[in-house]
Amino acid sequence: MMYWIVFAFFTTAETLTDIVLSWFPFYFELKIAFVIWLLSPYTKGSSVLYRKFVHPTLSNKEKEIDEYITQACDKSYETMMRVGKRGLNLAANAAVTAAAKGQGVLSEKLRSFSMQDLTLIRDEDTVHMQSRDPQLHASGASLLETIEDSGTEHLLGHCMRLGL
Repeated sequence: MMYWIVFAFFTTAETLTDIVLSWFPFYFELKIAFVIWLLSPYTKGSSVLYRKFVHPTLSNKEKEIDEYITQACDKSYETMMRVGKRGLNLAANAAVTAAAKGQGVLSEKLRSFSMQDLTLIRDEDTVHMQSRDPQLHASGASLLETIEDSGTEHLLGHCMRLGL
């Protein structure tokens, strides 16, 4: 674990030093030698650096680090709540917009039916209601008579004028 902590600091420092020192002769070879020194079980370079520099620094700053972690947790919770509320509001608005647009599409589809189309549908229902079973035939005929008597054509024409 000590190696990975020291290596993380090395990698962070490396991004800055690469820009400044990359022109220096044998810079990349020295970097390779340093990483080998960190990894070697004989030199225990990462252990030496960790115990001399990293551990004492982390021990001295432990309270500050804990405070920063607590603040980060609080801020992240507040941020997640704010983003969550915003996301739910966007989802609700999208659902309402989709429902409103869907209703408009439905009314447009209903407006596209003409009286002739509706008459054809009624004629098809007449064909389907004619049956060999007398009970079904009688109930179908009475249903058609009821529809014709109630002035359906007048009602449908009125609905089409209103745009329903």
